[in-house]
Amino acid sequence: MALTKNRKKVLEKADNAKVYSLDEASKILKDITFTKFDSSVDIDVRLGVDPKQANQMVRGVATLPHGTGKTVRVLVLCTPDKEAEAKAAGADFVGLDDYIEKISGGWLDVDIIITMPAVMAKLGKLGKILGPRNLMPNPKSGTVTPDVAKAVTEVKAGKIDFKVDKTGIIHTSIGKVSFQPNQIAENAAEIMQTLSKLKPSSSKGTYFKSVYISSTMSPGLCIDIKSIPGI
Repeated sequence: MALTKNRKKVLEKADNAKVYSLDEASKILKDITFTKFDSSVDIDVRLGVDPKQANQMVRGVATLPHGTGKTVRVLVLCTPDKEAEAKAAGADFVGLDDYIEKISGGWLDVDIIITMPAVMAKLGKLGKILGPRNLMPNPKSGTVTPDVAKAVTEVKAGKIDFKVDKTGIIHTSIGKVSFQPNQIAENAAEIMQTLSKLKPSSSKGTYFKSVYISSTMSPGLCIDIKSIPGI
């Protein structure tokens, strides 16, 4: 198959046999992305853990210093006395029983759901719907909290939730190609520093096996872990 002009440019600039510094890779991403939209920038971190072991499950939250670049649609399921503050904090949808019924009927036009401990029991029947889509609120990710307004503010500011998958990889978005290279690098460093703090004590050997960053439809760039600040 003949290479397209853009593909040739990508291959000239991205060497899949090379290990890049984080700063260098953050700059190259712009040159190897040719989508007509503002592509997401993703990070993939292979960890030296066995996710099948409960004591090696890695899950956490991080607040990216430059946000994700995405418009995050937030639903707050709360009691009436919390509705006003949730709306004031920027929640896109606020309510309780009416939205539980909408979700039961198939509505899922949201990215994050935040709720209160007092109403979690009502969400039990939604587990089979929300669980597979990673939308089920969880205290560990800060989406089950009495302070729903604070949670909304943090999510809107760039707080993300991540979890290792069954193959031992953390995959999450850290921004957009339109970001400045230093913003991409600083967001990536924040994720890596957070993961470093979450290393399970039962995990032996090399914890960070590999780190790649990429944009939508671009090749992955292998990152030299030693080049990441704070690691």
